[in-house]
Amino acid sequence: MAKYRGGVIGLGWMGMLYDIATRTSDRFEIDDADRPTPELDIHRRIHHHEHPGDEGSPTTYAAALADRDEIDLVAAADRDVKRLSAFTERYGIDSVYTDAEEMLKNENLDIVAIPTNTKGRADLTVMAVKYGAKGIFTDKPMAHTLEEADRMVKVCADAGVALNCGAITTTHPSFEVAKNLIADGEIGEVLSISASGATAQHQNWSYFLDSPPAWAIGTGDIPRSESGSDEFRGTGMLVAEDGTTVHFVQGSTGVRITGTEGEIAFSGYSKWKLEKDLMVHWYGDDPKGKGRTEMKFRNEMPFPGPQFLTPYGAIYSLDDVMRTIAGEIEEPKNSGRRVAVAIETEIALKLSSDQGGKRIDFPVADRSLGLNYDWFR
Repeated sequence: MAKYRGGVIGLGWMGMLYDIATRTSDRFEIDDADRPTPELDIHRRIHHHEHPGDEGSPTTYAAALADRDEIDLVAAADRDVKRLSAFTERYGIDSVYTDAEEMLKNENLDIVAIPTNTKGRADLTVMAVKYGAKGIFTDKPMAHTLEEADRMVKVCADAGVALNCGAITTTHPSFEVAKNLIADGEIGEVLSISASGATAQHQNWSYFLDSPPAWAIGTGDIPRSESGSDEFRGTGMLVAEDGTTVHFVQGSTGVRITGTEGEIAFSGYSKWKLEKDLMVHWYGDDPKGKGRTEMKFRNEMPFPGPQFLTPYGAIYSLDDVMRTIAGEIEEPKNSGRRVAVAIETEIALKLSSDQGGKRIDFPVADRSLGLNYDWFR
């Protein structure tokens, strides 16, 4: 018998459709209940070897729940009845709802997936906690505003609910390996962290920051794009309370942690690279032509497994939630708390850039401030 009852709110691309259709770019309004429906292959099975160059097809939230023996996937909610019908046909589950609260009230769910659009996600998270969820994993972005992120983090922390916010690369087990290497002193004392941007949708850097942010400065932000996003696109720096600095540099790798004795870096969707300083000794090269000379050289070292590899997706988000519920880890790697830090950092960088690079102290006072994302988010 399964330990947990699971349900999904939102059967869009990350909720279910990626498993049964090819992605389209048909536009819709966020509040539409009847949305464009691509051609569906209801009983499709993904064989990643059949898609050279596109092996990273994501694993959806519904599939992640259905794949675990410890979980009974028992229900789904979506405003679009066509998607509910497809869910029933694919999974043989008749408990489907057009009202998420009705599902939460009736189904006694332990683990709830919320791969909806960003709008309303904070309310759905609070609602899931109200009706007894032990673990919640949402799609990215986490929320629009600081107030929404605050509310999600607080309600889950107060109730002891595991919260993961986004099926991003940070959820991959290799990130935990990297952090353990750093904790074990493999690169010495951490000097700085760098990333290509604050990118609160995909913030690898925040997993490696273990001190609350103190202040930030930013420059070079750009106007809101035609696609709807006004996410920070400039350069900046975050300083944490313990003095750790995070540099946001355009064109940088996914995340790089530099220490006194080495460096560890993840280059976006590629692999981890570990370099360590090794002392090299030789004789006969001193000014007098004899004696021993020594010098440090930075050398690439093998990265212990598992190395990062696609495909990845909601399977790792769910696994972190389950491990947190079981008490094996304190929080998911891409926890709501860490994502909220990234959202606040990105907003602080935007404020600083707007004010000519002025230092912005944390916490940001106006919690109504937020970020806009691409139209389909």
